[in-house]
Amino acid sequence: MKGSDVVIEGVTKSFGNVTVLKDVDLAIQKGEFFSLLGPSGCGKTTLLRIIAGFETPNYGGVTFDGINVLPIPPNKRQANTVFQSYALFPHLTVFENVAFSLRLMKLSNNEIRSRVNDYLKLVQLEAHARKMPNQLSGGQKQRVAIARALINEPRVLLLDEPLSALDAKLRQHMLIELDEIHDKIGITFIYVTHDQEEALSVSDRIAVMHLGEILQVGTPHEIYESPATDFVARFIGETNLFDARVVSTERVPIPQANGVSSDSGTVEYELLAELEIPELGRIKVTTVDDVSPGQEVSFTIRPEKIVISKERPSSRRGDINLFQGMVDEPIYSGFQTKFYVKRNDILVRAIKQHAKYYDEGPDIIWKDEVYLSWSAHDGYIVEVKS
Repeated sequence: MKGSDVVIEGVTKSFGNVTVLKDVDLAIQKGEFFSLLGPSGCGKTTLLRIIAGFETPNYGGVTFDGINVLPIPPNKRQANTVFQSYALFPHLTVFENVAFSLRLMKLSNNEIRSRVNDYLKLVQLEAHARKMPNQLSGGQKQRVAIARALINEPRVLLLDEPLSALDAKLRQHMLIELDEIHDKIGITFIYVTHDQEEALSVSDRIAVMHLGEILQVGTPHEIYESPATDFVARFIGETNLFDARVVSTERVPIPQANGVSSDSGTVEYELLAELEIPELGRIKVTTVDDVSPGQEVSFTIRPEKIVISKERPSSRRGDINLFQGMVDEPIYSGFQTKFYVKRNDILVRAIKQHAKYYDEGPDIIWKDEVYLSWSAHDGYIVEVKS
């Protein structure tokens, strides 16, 4: 790997009386595509600027490969930044924008030409080398900015909302290109975004931030399937989130592909909890948390995990949760339909995918009485409150 390990320890930053980062600890691995994800004002850009050297923390440290970089100026840190605004020189061609830092280093014309052509090829802009920035599309400008940031071979590339100015389709295309570039050059990418889909699509790991704190660090799968807090559950994708009380718990065998035995022949167990949700009634959920009857918890179930049907499901499995409700609002989106199902005084979201050619549309319509069901393994206890 060509990148650097980046470690942030106890970083706190205030602007006047406003504390925007609160004792942040983070370890980013060499060559990792790491995303800082959170809403506007959560502190993610300030943290990126501290890593880059554009801001200095009130407390804490930042190291690259164990070396304290806080005393090192930005241009000496082996970290370059790609900004949302591209920051291209309007009076220079694409070639000269990319070559700018090499000319400051007083390299020979032959070396400059060779390296610039290599990086223009990396970002697929060889045919646009002589164009001016105002002749380029937004996606092409962003690729020029990436090539310019990479050409002096930094060990860390910092990307501050680099795709937010692009339209949705171009943003998806650029995400794929960005991931391919990362795979080719192998340095550490630290990517700031407020877009959950962006972070889930390209990241090796994600740090979810809120109000200057890191709430959870994990792989996209861990963040989505096992959110650590109510905020993470709500912020990452869509979900149904309920306050609940633990009624009872029991240890049950973990289902295995070949029965209930592990490779060693021993039976493994998990905790099955029964929860009381005032708006729904009683449900079952498997949990890794050590919960006890009487505790207050948060429970979440993703809309795509819920099966919606007009007929009562025939499954007799004891771990299936089943409720009835009325369709309050169906929203057809081509590849799927999202249903808002009313039960008592709440709306439960369920998603039905349209995966077959002959599926012409939803067979469930407004005001239909429907059944909602899901496995105890598909729900998740997010927080234990007491």
